[in-house]
Amino acid sequence: MKISELLAKDNRFISLEFFPPKEKSSWPDFFEQVEKLKETNPLFVSVTYGAGGSTQDYTLEIVSKMNNDMGLEPMAHLTCVGASREKIRGFLKELRSAGVINVLALRGDPPKGEKKFVPDSEEFQHASDLVSFIRSEFPDFCVGVAAYPEGHVEAASLDEDLVFLKKKLDLGSDFAVTQLFFDNELYFTFLDRARTIGIDKPMIPGILPVTSLNMIKKSISLSGASLPGGFMDSLEEAEKKFGPQEVKKIGTQHAIKQVRGLLEGGAPGVHLYTLNKADTCLEIVKALKT
Repeated sequence: MKISELLAKDNRFISLEFFPPKEKSSWPDFFEQVEKLKETNPLFVSVTYGAGGSTQDYTLEIVSKMNNDMGLEPMAHLTCVGASREKIRGFLKELRSAGVINVLALRGDPPKGEKKFVPDSEEFQHASDLVSFIRSEFPDFCVGVAAYPEGHVEAASLDEDLVFLKKKLDLGSDFAVTQLFFDNELYFTFLDRARTIGIDKPMIPGILPVTSLNMIKKSISLSGASLPGGFMDSLEEAEKKFGPQEVKKIGTQHAIKQVRGLLEGGAPGVHLYTLNKADTCLEIVKALKT
């Protein structure tokens, strides 16, 4: 079923994001985590693939299994990295054959070891190019795109970034999922600015629960996301005094507060970046019921 149709029916949901393990030997544990997270009754689940499309075949296998064997509504990521008409057309045809018709269209990150994104073709340089292609050749698909409450790291300004988002949506995208952020005010301010320039499609906030210092430091360095004042200090002090479990506790409590505030503030739902770990996400969802 199209995610756009599901969004029209449910205004208080959780969705989940997974990434394919690099080695198939890790798949049993991966699917064990996915099975545990079915308890959250996610509206949909998204599946990434590695830099340069390094696990694209795995993404296809995983979303097929999720759809056909696990009773989940999957969305496959698709990027411009290494893209050509033939490759994209072939991937989308295989998705459709597997009963998967939801795609998140992204420009993508540079391959590992590269700092700058260099397009592989003139035709597919931006996520908007993917959106146009999908709408032209696969009009039955539901298409999501990414949004950046603090602006894309390469954007010249927040205003310019919003213009690019509007272009992606006007070309036929059905909704947007935001990059991670740690202060809800950033999301609501971003939403207000988006509505002001005529963006009226669903904007799903993406939340990454902090589970370790190394993880959060890497995430903010890659994404450009900021942290609320004193948050990093509290995490570092917790690790120093009590160890990594206290960091995870503080991070999980912060995520619970964020998710609750977003839903109470009118967000259509929340997209949790799971890092392929069930326990923290289950704790967050359980807390929302109390």
